[in-house]
Amino acid sequence: MLRKIIRIDEEKCNGCGACARACHEGAIAMVNGKARLVREDYCDGLGDCLPACPTNAISFEVCEAAAYDEAAVRAAKAAAPHACPGSRPAAFAREARPASAGNVPSQLSQWPVQIKLAPVNAPWFSGADLLIAADCTAFAYGNFHADFIRGRVTLVGCPKLDAVDYAEKLAQIFSANDIRSILVARMEVPCCGGLESAVRRALEMSGKDIPLAVSTIAINGELLESGR
Repeated sequence: MLRKIIRIDEEKCNGCGACARACHEGAIAMVNGKARLVREDYCDGLGDCLPACPTNAISFEVCEAAAYDEAAVRAAKAAAPHACPGSRPAAFAREARPASAGNVPSQLSQWPVQIKLAPVNAPWFSGADLLIAADCTAFAYGNFHADFIRGRVTLVGCPKLDAVDYAEKLAQIFSANDIRSILVARMEVPCCGGLESAVRRALEMSGKDIPLAVSTIAINGELLESGR
């Protein structure tokens, strides 16, 4: 349909993120250091983001766009009732470069990473190889970024500490996006079985046939089972 939505000039955008913070609907995200309209159906066309832009990179345009979906916006807000500025979605471009002494580059490609804070719809989920990792794995396994995070979209959580069942949220993510593969990284301890179980149940709930592998790490950092 023809309607008024915002347009972002990436050449003018300085990557400050002010517009993403000002957008109450969550239509704007930071991708590779630039603001991007990631959900046309979340943009109400009222332009709360315009005054926040210090470089005048945002303007209105009338074009073919998905209708504003107020119900979807409300549902997204309800799914993250305790959202804070630190949960604003962002994606990062990582240059392939070798680690040097004192400089081991991060391989994280997106934010946020906590399952509870992750958006159900995000551009980086499209065609993604997804890593779902227990919180402790990155601390136990020394080469976690290079061996597990690199080349994957990362979600982390601990069902014991969060005291939640991740299956419903993960099922929504699996259903709404074209996930290419899933790797679960868990510790050998029994409580980590809750994370693996949640992923398997989420796959069943989603009705998707996504390849799933599991890697298990010992409390001493040894890789016991490699699904990589």
